[in-house]
Amino acid sequence: MKNLFRALPLLLILINAQTLFSQEFENALEYLEFVSSEQEIVTRNNWKYTRAIAHSRSDRAIENKRNSLVKSIERAQEKIGNATAFEGDEFKQNVLDNLELSKNLLTEDYAKVIDMKAVAEQSYDAMEAYMLALELADEKLTEAQREYEMHYYAYARKHNINIIESETDLGRKMEISGEVFDHYNRIYLIFFKVNMNEVYLFEAIERDDISAIVQNAGSLSASAREGMSILDTVSLYKKDRMLVDATRKAFEFYVEEAEEKVPDITDFLMANEEFEAIRTQLENTPKRKRTKEQIDAYNDKVPQINKAGEAYNRTTAQLNNKRQQVIGNLQQAYERFLAKHIPKE
Repeated sequence: MKNLFRALPLLLILINAQTLFSQEFENALEYLEFVSSEQEIVTRNNWKYTRAIAHSRSDRAIENKRNSLVKSIERAQEKIGNATAFEGDEFKQNVLDNLELSKNLLTEDYAKVIDMKAVAEQSYDAMEAYMLALELADEKLTEAQREYEMHYYAYARKHNINIIESETDLGRKMEISGEVFDHYNRIYLIFFKVNMNEVYLFEAIERDDISAIVQNAGSLSASAREGMSILDTVSLYKKDRMLVDATRKAFEFYVEEAEEKVPDITDFLMANEEFEAIRTQLENTPKRKRTKEQIDAYNDKVPQINKAGEAYNRTTAQLNNKRQQVIGNLQQAYERFLAKHIPKE
């Protein structure tokens, strides 16, 4: 799956502006070198942005890097716009068009994506739509890169310039980052789909809706087992099982929760529902009219509901503790995976 983090490293066309003064060039090679030398600054801004996504927990820091990237494009537009192109403005205009497209993608398309991210956690459909929007934005950036390369090489051929392709260290780091985030996002989407069933389960528990609890527990168990089967087919990144194993542990917990622990919860809720009915009936009956059967029924239920309540409290405490541990381990696995595979420098 393509995503925002994969897309940005592809923007090798971006050009940083250092000055607003017009420049002139004596030959085509000098002009191409001007274009090529400017791209590295913005490419490094791309790398800083990608690195922040991987290693920073601060949304503000990440957003600041994105804003810096946009400003780099704006400065580039000023510098390229003021420079005098060698033998015509066609290539220059192509570069400026790609810069404008890239800026619009970052300020408009990705702004919409960021808005979608705010609600993505609310449902699987919303999360899937969010990731699809990232993929579509990425495709636009990839197409912009293809168009730029086409014009770049056409200009070089026109002026008999031999372009020697080489893979820079920074470019390789950007490519690695894209691969890492692809794997990360794929595993996360598998987890998210299952996790939403637990969200629905606890919404039903909060409503004391026994029928919905049973239904959602069944859905959680089925989706967790399906998720484990899907994990068996996932291609690993550099044979690293970190995310797959941590996600499987979460799914195993969900199966245990749905199949072994939820029955204790529903038993308590049903017992409590019956107890409340008996208590309400007794309280609504004047004392002088209460029968021995009513009183005995109430007295018999008190120890039963107390016992069921203790089991319920014990079960929920165990679930909360284990959930915190399992999900905490999964979150740490996400962080370790990114830290391990995405270079810091």
